[in-house]
Amino acid sequence: MLKGLYILDKGFINVIYGPTEMADIARLINIYMPPLTAQDVKNDPSVLKDADVIMSGWGCIPMTKDILDAAPNLKAVFYGAGSIKSITTEDFWDRGIVITSGYAANGIPVAEYTLSQVIFCLKSGWRFAQSIREQKNNKAQFPIYGAYGSTVGIISLGMVGRKVCELLKNLDVNVICCDPFADDNTAAELGVTLCTLEEVFSKSHVVSLHTPLLEQTRGMIRSEHFEMMKPYSSFINTSRGAVIRENEMIEVLKKRPDIQAVLDVTSPEPPAPDSPLYDLPNVVLTPHIAGSKDDECRRMGRYMVEELERYLRDEKLLWEITRQMAGTLA
Repeated sequence: MLKGLYILDKGFINVIYGPTEMADIARLINIYMPPLTAQDVKNDPSVLKDADVIMSGWGCIPMTKDILDAAPNLKAVFYGAGSIKSITTEDFWDRGIVITSGYAANGIPVAEYTLSQVIFCLKSGWRFAQSIREQKNNKAQFPIYGAYGSTVGIISLGMVGRKVCELLKNLDVNVICCDPFADDNTAAELGVTLCTLEEVFSKSHVVSLHTPLLEQTRGMIRSEHFEMMKPYSSFINTSRGAVIRENEMIEVLKKRPDIQAVLDVTSPEPPAPDSPLYDLPNVVLTPHIAGSKDDECRRMGRYMVEELERYLRDEKLLWEITRQMAGTLA
């Protein structure tokens, strides 16, 4: 039986790996020590010397050369969270260690959050809520595009963007997408129309951003994109705040009070205390809640149990991340 360790923040061990998940893991591998934090491992790297497998999540120790040297038997890391950028290094990739992540599980609640906001924005829900609070009556009138025949624009068809498109199939909306890596086969599979970034902003009643934050995507959404949006259209961001040139967006939102922005992510996060985002009536801020929270995190732990089972059966892992893939994920 392979030997394994849990390495992650104490606050997340029981959030990601509940009693059922931990019992299943204990049945599959020999967990030879109580759960450890990154600091525990830094204080005594020798705890790694027998580890074949690491079960982890938020708070995993970065896989630097000295840590890897202390773990000569390490074969696989099961990361029960999303992005692995904070823990993988060139030394890690050079050693050919397998790593798999709960990024797909984490994408499910993001897609669900997005769907809820698409529907609510198409009903002008946030505009009515704000108007009723300010005017203390419900007499204000705004266009209601609704979810029949409206156009929803999706930016990037990664894991989350694709899931959103799948969920939108349940609505009578037209879906247009911008993704330079998508082809006609992908579009046909998802039932969407590929177009340019400018077309997404100019033709959509709701635009939803799902682009990972990479060097080439930083600041890619600019003022001109917001300026070309339809009257009383909406913009949703559940990806990363830095994909947007935030100051430019704010200036357009000041000039275009008809545009509704729903921002689950900002840059910085949370916004600075003096940020206009807090005061603009056409901005709704939520505290990065689209991703897995509380009980939803158990789905990521369950995905890792299932991946461990596949690994032990020498089957193809569904959520393995390769060195090449790592450069394209958020």
